[in-house]
Amino acid sequence: MADPLLVIENLHKRFDDLEVLKGVDLTVDAGDVVSIIGSSGSGKTTMLRCVNLLEEFHEGRIVIDGEEIGYTQKGGKRHMLPNSVIARHRALTGMAFQTFNLFPHLTALKNVTLGLIKVRKMKKDEAAEIAQRWLDRVGLLDRQDHHPGQLSGGQQQRVAIARAIAMNPKLMLFDEVTSALDPELVNEVLSVIKDLANDGMTMLIVTHEMQFAFDVSSEVIFMNQGKIGEQGPPSELFNNPKTTRLTEFIQNSSF
Repeated sequence: MADPLLVIENLHKRFDDLEVLKGVDLTVDAGDVVSIIGSSGSGKTTMLRCVNLLEEFHEGRIVIDGEEIGYTQKGGKRHMLPNSVIARHRALTGMAFQTFNLFPHLTALKNVTLGLIKVRKMKKDEAAEIAQRWLDRVGLLDRQDHHPGQLSGGQQQRVAIARAIAMNPKLMLFDEVTSALDPELVNEVLSVIKDLANDGMTMLIVTHEMQFAFDVSSEVIFMNQGKIGEQGPPSELFNNPKTTRLTEFIQNSSF
């Protein structure tokens, strides 16, 4: 049996005196689609940012594809690894955010090729070929020469997703990627993610779209006050919640 692609053990994260993650344990196999739900402040986004090493974490360990990321143990103490190693570890994951973070002065094509050229050291022709393939995949090849200001919010988010996936990450992280979109644009982005899930891409998805989480996930995690309150297959979690807190959350959601 293959080793898990992602292992999180006893993950703790604090902001000053506020403990946001209080000992999270999670295992994700290759090809899994794990949706993370929960109320605001429950630690969902912070957990993703720790996996992507955008946030330092204070206890625990994260292993991606067999490699412990971010830190090493020396003399019984944790030490952050050098920036060059952190950059390589961060490249194991791709991340799409609530805000699109596209460069406004670059076309859609150049937004996608930039990381391939600068980070992956690809030649421009090779980078353009990969970028065009992914822009086509998200339905935007005909907009490759458009700047972000010429695209709708949904189109910008699809470019941002293409940019992240073009870097060929082992694990894709989505953080509330529809929350900044007008309601009529949400489905076009969710459709792209569903297609990627059907292709077997491994994903962690923070979302408030409960029906989407039900439809696309192999596993759903309910975060509650910095811990995993419940987890399981979507049919079990949504139809047979075991805690009062999850029952209340589902009743108050749009599911």
